[in-house]
Amino acid sequence: MAATSPSVSQPKLRSIKAVAAELPALTSIPSVYNFQTIPNNIINDIETFSEADESMIPTIDFSLLTSSNPEERSKVIQDLAKACQDWGFFMVTNHGVPESMMKAMIEACRAFFELPEEEKQEFEGKHVLDPISEIALEFSKRVRQVAREITRGISESLGLELDYIDKALDLENGLQLLIANLYPPCPQPELAMGLPPHSDHGLVTLLIQNEIGGLQVKPQGKWINVNPIPNSFLANIGDHIEILSNGKYKSVLHRAVVNNKDTRISIAIPHGPAPDAAVSPASELVDRVSNPPAYKAIKYKEYIELQQSHNLDWKSALERIRLYDIEYNN
Repeated sequence: MAATSPSVSQPKLRSIKAVAAELPALTSIPSVYNFQTIPNNIINDIETFSEADESMIPTIDFSLLTSSNPEERSKVIQDLAKACQDWGFFMVTNHGVPESMMKAMIEACRAFFELPEEEKQEFEGKHVLDPISEIALEFSKRVRQVAREITRGISESLGLELDYIDKALDLENGLQLLIANLYPPCPQPELAMGLPPHSDHGLVTLLIQNEIGGLQVKPQGKWINVNPIPNSFLANIGDHIEILSNGKYKSVLHRAVVNNKDTRISIAIPHGPAPDAAVSPASELVDRVSNPPAYKAIKYKEYIELQQSHNLDWKSALERIRLYDIEYNN
């Protein structure tokens, strides 16, 4: 979910923390952080912004996914299918990860971000999790269990075998990432962007954040704010669920905006197939006549390379493997 800057000649970007240290003396942001120059007006999509009622956002009670009650499980599988098809994201409650652990993870990342720059640079390119390894490893283990169970639910909701995705994409060796983001106050939030609009590679991303909002999603043609709900995960469907479902389930566009008052911290944990797993529409979900494959098969590691070889922009990587006659223009 990490953003890259536009591919034009620019001064070298300093760390956000270093820039934030100068904020008291700044009345405007350095021009290099001004995202108004990004093509296609992807930042100032104001005319399609909507304040969402939190009751609109789908909520999946995780405890029902693991329930031994057939009626309860059947109902939550239906809810999961609707959330994946109509929204591409949903809140996950009653997930079993202790709230104390979620708060400790946020605080560990906050403490790391507050280290002097020279101390943080000691970890660059090597054992980056060392400062927070104990809590990060335990947290990641618990979150992985939640993600695997959600993936099984998605398999069932598509009419596939419960362990179809597990086996087809070798989730025992699946890739899990942990991405912590810091968004300090910005003197001109209308000109900056924490993360530009994009979708995630992989299957399911689970996200936690501190009490400060800033995430916006675009599930139905309008950007909406997603406010933090205590002791819950925000889950979003990744590009490889869209591929596997042959477009029935959509990976959702999302972005992060900034504000001029509060620091926001978010931690995203994407979960994907094994790097060498080839992902394609499930054969059980396609028909050469009435529902032909919409995407070509591609190894997960090759897809990540494709996505990272381009600036983070909308769903361009997914478009590059779409099977249709209309030529895709960059």
